[in-house]
Amino acid sequence: MSDDVDRATESVWDYPRPPALVPSRERVVIELDGEVVADTRQSLRVLETTHPPVYYVPGDAVRPGLLRPVPGTTWCEFKGSASYFDVVCPSGRVVPRAAWHYPQPTSGYEALVDHVAFYPGRMDRCTVDGETVLAQQGDFYGGWITSKVTGPFKGAAGTVGW
Repeated sequence: MSDDVDRATESVWDYPRPPALVPSRERVVIELDGEVVADTRQSLRVLETTHPPVYYVPGDAVRPGLLRPVPGTTWCEFKGSASYFDVVCPSGRVVPRAAWHYPQPTSGYEALVDHVAFYPGRMDRCTVDGETVLAQQGDFYGGWITSKVTGPFKGAAGTVGW
């Protein structure tokens, strides 16, 4: 897979474990309440076996003032400790724990510093090169499903043990 993601269909079963971190120049746009939360062509894709890609956008691509840190962390065996954000819209709407980041990722994932990932199912609309993303099933994973990736995907009922 090239660093410049211009690809045919990918199977998530061909993604590696531990996950790969791949730069992307695809246009990623995240929207909530009619506002653009983020818009970039400089995202990072995390590709892990059985998971749709997770797009991490540079922090400076996120509209200022929309991310509010919240207490609590989770642990990823590969990337380390994740911290979360509520997304707070100018309209006053607050979407709890809708985004996360790795302020001090483990070795091999240092490029994730200053990048933020969003749960596409908690936003109104997320697109990759103009295509609306489908959210990965389940409440834990934040994968972005487009026509360029095929599954089956981890996250649905009965897939926890994959």
